[in-house]
Amino acid sequence: MDLATLIGLFGAFLVIGSAIILGASSEVFFNVPSLLIVVVGSLFVVLMKFSLKQFLGAFKVAARAFKFRLPSVEESIVELVEIAQVARKEGVLALEEREISSPFLKAGIQLMIDGQGQDTIRAFLEKERLLTLDRNRWGAKVFSAMGDVGPAMGMIGTLIGLVQMLSNMEDPKSIGPAMAVALLTTLYGAMMATMLCLPLADKLNLRMTEEARMQALWIDALLAIQDGINPRIIEQMLKTYLPPDKRAAADAEAG
Repeated sequence: MDLATLIGLFGAFLVIGSAIILGASSEVFFNVPSLLIVVVGSLFVVLMKFSLKQFLGAFKVAARAFKFRLPSVEESIVELVEIAQVARKEGVLALEEREISSPFLKAGIQLMIDGQGQDTIRAFLEKERLLTLDRNRWGAKVFSAMGDVGPAMGMIGTLIGLVQMLSNMEDPKSIGPAMAVALLTTLYGAMMATMLCLPLADKLNLRMTEEARMQALWIDALLAIQDGINPRIIEQMLKTYLPPDKRAAADAEAG
């Protein structure tokens, strides 16, 4: 579970919700036609930009931003060194019953157990890595598009409200409330973009980078294990994926 995503999302809505509730009349901030224009209208507009598969897939990918947690580089290095030690001492068949933290890594180990060559393993895992990148990239594009469309739909809703207000100027008392309703669509559009869609797009881009780097680490480790390289050498090789400060700390701890 990604706590940063959950805390940021609920924290942002809590702050805005508290400001609304503490105001004079929170009821005026809820308007069904405005919500329909911004939320439903934005969904249909964004749907036109993508295929149905890409559009629906974006929500599955976004769910991973909340519940999916990659292991840290340090955790992966420890696990991979242990795997290398088992493979070196007992052979790769001894890894068949071992619990593996990642489906991607497990798939690579299964290919090794099945006796596939390095070219086959590299081609399979690289293809899987590229497909994962592609799914994350399209998910980020869909939410980025929603972040762009939401405020525009809010402005359209505001213009619709202003037209309706100006067409009924006989009652001056109705102008203020009508203007408030007209402005709600702009508020909804800004909230939708700033507090939900654009942060999710950025999160998916970040996740895409992190996952690609981790999968590259796993591929390097698996190929080195299959080559029979000494686990100590594999550990030193994988530490290049750590930032310089953490690399120095890991070396000091190992020493």
